[in-house]
Amino acid sequence: MFQTSSLPGSSALSRSWRGGLIGALLAAVASIPSVFAGQAANVETLSKTVKVDGLDIFYREAGPKDAPVVLLLHGFPSSSHMYRNLIPRLAAHYRVIAPDYPGFGYSSAPTLDHFAYTFGAVTDIVDHFTQTVGAKNYVLFMQDYGGPVGFRLAVKHPERLRGLIIQNAVANVEGWNPDVVKQLSPFWVERNAETEKPIRDILTPDATKFEYTHGTTRPDKLSPDAWTVDQAGLDRPGNVDIQLQYFHDYQTNVALYPEWGKFLKSAQPPLLIVWGRNDPYFTLKGVDYLKGLVPGAEVHLYDAGHFALETYGDEIAATSLEFLSRLPKIN
Repeated sequence: MFQTSSLPGSSALSRSWRGGLIGALLAAVASIPSVFAGQAANVETLSKTVKVDGLDIFYREAGPKDAPVVLLLHGFPSSSHMYRNLIPRLAAHYRVIAPDYPGFGYSSAPTLDHFAYTFGAVTDIVDHFTQTVGAKNYVLFMQDYGGPVGFRLAVKHPERLRGLIIQNAVANVEGWNPDVVKQLSPFWVERNAETEKPIRDILTPDATKFEYTHGTTRPDKLSPDAWTVDQAGLDRPGNVDIQLQYFHDYQTNVALYPEWGKFLKSAQPPLLIVWGRNDPYFTLKGVDYLKGLVPGAEVHLYDAGHFALETYGDEIAATSLEFLSRLPKIN
């Protein structure tokens, strides 16, 4: 501590110094989002549906309408429900929007003959959705399937991209667990009953629960609601066919990996990587690849699995807010 007792008028100086320090500290604290500590702000999350290209697209939204947009893109087998806890944590200072893709959550799930369940088609839906809700530019938070959708969207509209937050989503083949690739490759080469079987097994209740529980070190923080809600979506009539089509089309994402890599290397977008290190599907080689392309990327690893938000939600929210606060202001 500074000693002021030997200075002339030390009592007055001390009071003045303390007053100035306290004022500065209060001002600094006031400038920091209240949810940095992981406490959800008192913000209401709204459930909405809009028409996009003839489909009902459900989404969750919170935060000021005129605030910078954070677009949350969900993974498989989830929906915007996976962001239920993150949304209010970010929404004090940002307009947070989380849509459900066609065939997921509460969005339309037309039959295969009425909608092409490809990642290209879904990206178009999300693109048109952002225009419908007035999201002119955005930071993308991408997990699992959100990676391919987000990368496609970023390449399509780089002028709208303010930054990327990537949570367990890869852009290189080496980032995959080789055992998973062995299951998917035959299905991509020739789709038949035999090659479909491992994919159908992924759609079962045990597999869905595994996606949440494997690799977690905080099992008491896992809510069974997460995999129960996801499985209810998978079990809807006709949804297995939809998910099989998504899985089959995933190979088109792999073909685009080089293009996404070139984009990242050229654009050097602000990038935050938050990653569950125990993910059974996507390995740390995916992190290394992204960091190699964008050396300025900020990386945070958590002792979690594929759905790291379920057990490290407070930490990821705080890190995301710090990252968002450093982005250039929108003119």
